[in-house]
Amino acid sequence: MSSPPDFPSARRRPMVRRLMLRDFRSYATLDLALEGALIVFCGENGAGKTNLLEALSLFAPGRGLRRADLTACARVGGAGGFAISIEVEDDGATRQLGAGLEPGAGDGAPERLNRIDRAPVASARAFADHLRLVWLTPAMDSLFAGPASERRRFLDRLVLALDPNHGARVSQFERALRGRNRLLEEGARNAPWLDAIEREAAELGVAVAAARVECVTRLKALIALDRDEASPFPWADLALEGEVEALAAQNPALAAEDRYRAALRDNRSRDAAAGRTLIGPHVGDLRVFHGPKGAPAAQSSTGEQKALLVGLVLAHARLVADMSGLAPLALLDEVAAHFDPRRRAALFDALERVGAQVFVTGADPAVFAELGDRARMFEVVPGRVRPWPGV
Repeated sequence: MSSPPDFPSARRRPMVRRLMLRDFRSYATLDLALEGALIVFCGENGAGKTNLLEALSLFAPGRGLRRADLTACARVGGAGGFAISIEVEDDGATRQLGAGLEPGAGDGAPERLNRIDRAPVASARAFADHLRLVWLTPAMDSLFAGPASERRRFLDRLVLALDPNHGARVSQFERALRGRNRLLEEGARNAPWLDAIEREAAELGVAVAAARVECVTRLKALIALDRDEASPFPWADLALEGEVEALAAQNPALAAEDRYRAALRDNRSRDAAAGRTLIGPHVGDLRVFHGPKGAPAAQSSTGEQKALLVGLVLAHARLVADMSGLAPLALLDEVAAHFDPRRRAALFDALERVGAQVFVTGADPAVFAELGDRARMFEVVPGRVRPWPGV
């Protein structure tokens, strides 16, 4: 498969050359050699295709593309843990990255393990020096018409691919808000503690909002630069909504923190009555518009929304390459099944131009027939993966 230089600033193009699983989801064991830049996993529903993408997604910070508790990833009937290992070829060198869950001894909690070349690392954030990932799943199909919380989560995934520390800041901010809410319940005697925790929440909240603002600003600029009115994937226009997002966009960090901290202090009574904090990046929203039509994406047809989402994810992949120097692995679950032939052909062409390794799943092999030798195809059956018959 050719790789035109669509990502000129991606100095590195890591490729997964081997995937090994033990007791992960439906796989007791798997040792799969991988070649090429476009990998297709094809098989019936429930065969285990998405499990393969999920295993790869655990090399990104966070909880993977399903957002599952890690204990749910352990194979039913196994020992209670799992192990994932990949060999990544990058600029002529090969690294081994490992992730897994070790069952706790006795009543102890299971422990997440992360390794690079068999040496332990503190967290999955360390993998970002070697690998970046983006993904698209059927669960995202309702993103534009769904609740704001889903769009915030989607946006944070976009930011996380650019800044591996973003997820930790979001978690710390949410923890600070939970602490503030408990103090508000206990009454005014906690004013000194409230001052302290609101200072922490303001610093973290502005940092979270600023990272989101930067991501959206850069993504909008890239989309504007590469906009193609004739593309079957319409360009998306983006806007952030939220008081703290506006503060972060319009003020230096310290000034934004002071104003957010003052808003938290001034709204203690209202927040206490509501039982939650009403101002902050935890209530912001990402607004997406169908660029050519100038209409909210939520008002577009189902097919248009899917096409918008694909275009947005492909643009984000380019932004990751621009900012990190790493062409990101793209994990696309059941992405082609509902496209008409024109959009499907355009999707495959776009994937080829990505210049990075792309993993695609689908149930119908006919959908991928036009790829020919541009892709490496595998048949997935329960618990096993094998080269497509005749390949």
